[in-house]
Amino acid sequence: MLIHGFHAVLARLRRAPQGVRELYVDASREDARVRDLVKIANQAGLRPHFVDGARIAKMCPGKRHQGVVAIVDFAPPTLSLEELLDTAVAPITLLLLDGVTDPRNLGACLRVADGAGAQAVIAPKDHACALTEVAIQTASGAAESVPYVMVTNLARAMDAIRDRDIRLIGTDDSAASSLYDEALGESVAWVLGAEGRGMRRLTRERCDALVRIPMAGKVGSLNVSVAAGVVLYETMRQRLARARP
Repeated sequence: MLIHGFHAVLARLRRAPQGVRELYVDASREDARVRDLVKIANQAGLRPHFVDGARIAKMCPGKRHQGVVAIVDFAPPTLSLEELLDTAVAPITLLLLDGVTDPRNLGACLRVADGAGAQAVIAPKDHACALTEVAIQTASGAAESVPYVMVTNLARAMDAIRDRDIRLIGTDDSAASSLYDEALGESVAWVLGAEGRGMRRLTRERCDALVRIPMAGKVGSLNVSVAAGVVLYETMRQRLARARP
């Protein structure tokens, strides 16, 4: 598959350079970003191909490629929910997405899940985005480090997660409790709905608790990937605070 743009290509070179097969760089670019990219590629044993911009544009028609394209192997981690729950080691952090269909939002959620150390992102097969090329590109390498588990029935999946003593906490703008007032516990599965529609009723009813993210400005809610970042990093913060002497 192809990935393009400095951020995505650099992330792949740093994370898994062995999977980068070919690297193409616009020969007309001679700036510091290109020099840094070439240096990292050389350190990984990869020799870039310097080609004209028209060739790169043909490889990525209509894409904002910034003059950088890589051909890479793509091997996403594949796990069933049961395998995930059987192998995950506490403390466990999961991110459940209900109705998130935008591939860019999915990619950004995978990226923030990786950054916050979540073990997986879980979504229903019939109300979610598949792991498309756009999602993979947006994830900047996280699609290969964080399992994206698609389940047939999200409500049943939530029951199975609860049976493993993992607390299910949903975000809801109208919730009485604030995120920062909630003691999250050791293992937590965050449940987020699509921007605007929020969680479906059955999903909301299966949450052990609902919290709101405090909003101090004029906007009433956050993009789902931004909200995921807020709650996942608050989980990390509370976990680190408990670990301090």
